[in-house]
Amino acid sequence: MGELKTTIKGESSWVIANAQVELAVTERGGQMAPVSFFRDSAEPVQPYYVSPWQGSGTATGVPVLDPLRGDFFCMPFGGENDWHGESHPVHGESAGSPWELVSQQERGALSELVLGLSTTARPGRITKHLSLVSGHHAVYIRHVIEGFAGRMCLSHHATLAVPPEPGSLRVSTSPARLARVVPRDALTNVENEYYFLSPGKAFTRLDRVPTIWRDRPFVDLGTQPIPRGFMDLVALFPALPRVAARSPAWTPAWTAVVLPAHRALWFALRDPALLPQTTLWMSNGGRHAPPWNGVNRCLGVEDGCAYFTFGLARSARRNELNAAGIPTSLLLKPDRPTRVAHIQGMTRVPAGFDRARSAEFVEDRVVFTSFSGKKAEAAVRWSFLRDGELG
Repeated sequence: MGELKTTIKGESSWVIANAQVELAVTERGGQMAPVSFFRDSAEPVQPYYVSPWQGSGTATGVPVLDPLRGDFFCMPFGGENDWHGESHPVHGESAGSPWELVSQQERGALSELVLGLSTTARPGRITKHLSLVSGHHAVYIRHVIEGFAGRMCLSHHATLAVPPEPGSLRVSTSPARLARVVPRDALTNVENEYYFLSPGKAFTRLDRVPTIWRDRPFVDLGTQPIPRGFMDLVALFPALPRVAARSPAWTPAWTAVVLPAHRALWFALRDPALLPQTTLWMSNGGRHAPPWNGVNRCLGVEDGCAYFTFGLARSARRNELNAAGIPTSLLLKPDRPTRVAHIQGMTRVPAGFDRARSAEFVEDRVVFTSFSGKKAEAAVRWSFLRDGELG
């Protein structure tokens, strides 16, 4: 098969599809969107965000922002990335540099696109595998990291579109051993960016997070969008399974986002030992500098291994998270590839399904149960997160 690219939302992109899912991924940054789920139904859903400056010719000066959309792989994750003589761009070369096509093929029930990137800030090779399985409304993502040496933080950066109506998204996560508002070094809003959560404060419930406001000391972040004119971040660290990753009793960590208008639920699954942090980036017009210009509205669900969003330098050093036993970086070895697997998918929900309360993992499927007692089931080969196998 020859290399087939097309321009989608202003960016050169590759496309793969099966009866259930069609996805596009950009050449620049390897950013995945648009993605259409439920293609085999009368009402397909495209849940991912595409930044409003796409197609406008806007050059942001920050490589990751030019194509900004959907899900992308950050290595390193964050913005303070000068470390031991290295200088990495915001979210790494993996999020803003050109990828190359390695292969595109269909094998039985499996459709796969493989892209590659050789980096320069720290020499090495990243291979991105995007796979679809017939009958599954899911994208199976695997990054193979080779040739690198030293400490590295990394993260997926799935970004969902948020409709403006109150309650347009309803967010839940796995039970957390720790949840905190991301700390801020400055106590005032800076650089035309406005926050409202109390920096660094811990919380136990996503529907009761402390704010800086006296007249509204708590806010429900399980219901999106956040208040108009603000941008903020929280980080949640799931409780680790009490069994080994190879045990039959092992189950993934999860995030579930209900889209009531579509009667659907978007989910992300991961190995919490490898990716122990979920950062929720919540934006509702809270960034006013270009290219954001006060119009950006999205929800980032960022599953990674890092010290909050602060980049490689602070993630690789000793900090209060890794001192408490929560890893904030991986030790990469040039003679041992590191494999990072992630699953993102959707399922329909019945009437009355409010927010996901729990997830039960059984063979090749996950069953979400809502606070109202309703159930929604998705076919998904979640063992992929342990063994990387789909065939």
